Amino acid sequence: MRHRHRVLAVLSAALVSLSLAACGGGGQESAAEDTEITLAQQPWEDLMVENQIAKSVLTKLGYSVTIQNVSVPIGAQGLSTGDIDAYLGNWWPSQKSVFNEHLKEGDVEVLGTLVEGVSYSPAVPSYVAEKYDVHSFADLAENGDAFGRKMLGIEPGTPGNETILNAIKKDAYGLGDWNLVESSTSAMLAEVGNRVEEKQPVAFLAWNPHWMNVKWDLVYLKDPQHVWPGAGEIRVTARADLAKESPEVAQFLSQMKVDKATASEWINQVSQQGKPPAEVAKAWMESNQDQIDEWLQGVKTASGKPATAS
Repeated sequence: MRHRHRVLAVLSAALVSLSLAACGGGGQESAAEDTEITLAQQPWEDLMVENQIAKSVLTKLGYSVTIQNVSVPIGAQGLSTGDIDAYLGNWWPSQKSVFNEHLKEGDVEVLGTLVEGVSYSPAVPSYVAEKYDVHSFADLAENGDAFGRKMLGIEPGTPGNETILNAIKKDAYGLGDWNLVESSTSAMLAEVGNRVEEKQPVAFLAWNPHWMNVKWDLVYLKDPQHVWPGAGEIRVTARADLAKESPEVAQFLSQMKVDKATASEWINQVSQQGKPPAEVAKAWMESNQDQIDEWLQGVKTASGKPATAS
């Protein structure tokens, strides 16, 4: 655990100082950068690939990287206590209720944005949008009969489901007589797949990046009344003192950037093609050395040498 490492480091530093004092040495030694890094992870395909890429790069830079599988709340708590160093899966504002207090207290910091313009809202297949002229929530309500006045959701209690239920309760866009069909993510995607196969109308909770955006041509519904929080981002968060204690790691992680199409393709390869995240990460890195070099601009290795992807 990082707390134990810090205690040992402090004790070691104290012993060294006493030894130097006893020998008459008064020079100051700069503290070595911590080379043990822990990344938080949930079983999300894009995050698993991103963590494998980060681990591979940091290992080449001289760091020892551990990937710890935890829930989002436990991961946030681990960052706040210093037991976890960084998290590359902070969906914002979806995870605001979990992270906001830690951010306000200063226990967790945002290093940068990994993926911009992520979506998490209802969508329809493009053939539905074209046939019924459905491009917004208002259009959806006007074509209620075609959809059976039902929208497909995922697990009960998720932020997306709750937003849909609140919209129905408030009769936003005239959706007051609609129903949300809650199930599981896998069950919803299977049902959407069946309806797409038969070219049937379907409206469902969608998000991007995800393999659904690779497999299906989707239209995310416009929301002029701002029922939904709008386009979000996936951020890199870290324990509050990472930038101070491991500045090279913090700089590298802050400079990582991934576009939605790439993240969706990673998800597709892992979840639909059955490829291990490490294999997907390795193949991508071999074909994108220039991009990794951009992430390493101004970064040095643990031993102080300029970092490069090769």
